[in-house]
Amino acid sequence: MTDMELTFLGTGTSTGVPQLRCGCPTCTSSDPRDRRSRASALVEVAGKRILIDCGPDFHRQMLRHGTRSREDRLDALLVTHQHYDHVGGIDDLRPYCHQADMETDGFPVYCQRDVARDLRERMPYSFKADPYPGVPRFDLREIEAGKPFRAAGVDVLPVRINHYMLDILGFRIGGLGYVTDAKRMPDETVEALRGVDTLVINALRRKPHLSHITLDEALELVGRIGPRVAYLTHISHDMGRYADVAPSLPGNVFLAVDDQKIEIPDGQ
Repeated sequence: MTDMELTFLGTGTSTGVPQLRCGCPTCTSSDPRDRRSRASALVEVAGKRILIDCGPDFHRQMLRHGTRSREDRLDALLVTHQHYDHVGGIDDLRPYCHQADMETDGFPVYCQRDVARDLRERMPYSFKADPYPGVPRFDLREIEAGKPFRAAGVDVLPVRINHYMLDILGFRIGGLGYVTDAKRMPDETVEALRGVDTLVINALRRKPHLSHITLDEALELVGRIGPRVAYLTHISHDMGRYADVAPSLPGNVFLAVDDQKIEIPDGQ
């Protein structure tokens, strides 16, 4: 696999940062690094562009990312789970559904069976035999944790993550491990991710939370998995300001910020 580039389209939790109706130091910060849209990432590898999650900020994220040309394309969507902050922007994929090679079958979406069911229920207009003209069309391709697949010709390994009462997916793509919304990580997932060059992992805040790991728990998992470098995402305003938190992190761990680009070297 050739070197890849990842763009953090969004790095915030479900409420985003600033959070509505909040005047805390993080939400009132003038530092652009403290402004976080809902978590999503764009992976570019081997000439393909693969989206991980597609939340309600997707339209704005892609405009900000500079994709205005008809030559720009997306090749596939990987979905971690069905919560709105991870799938609420899927309807906005409709311009990409009309790429020439997707007009017939629809835009490829890789997800678990329960996610596919929920998407069909939320967007029935996209799955009718005789759809209304112009609606987005999707090719839902069901995947399972531990069973590798190819998305746009790129090898992907989905891994099991526990998000409180949901079993969701993380992904390993070559030297990249991408995990969001984790509350617990099974030992087999730690093993599957061990040795990645770059780990992206959620860290909601410092205090315990029902369904997300804390900063300390994320750092513990970073230590167990052992990446060269790690980036924290799915961050809430309760984490604190970037300028206060970043200096306290280990030398190979960073708070990801919206629009940040990172390169992941080949070798996996």
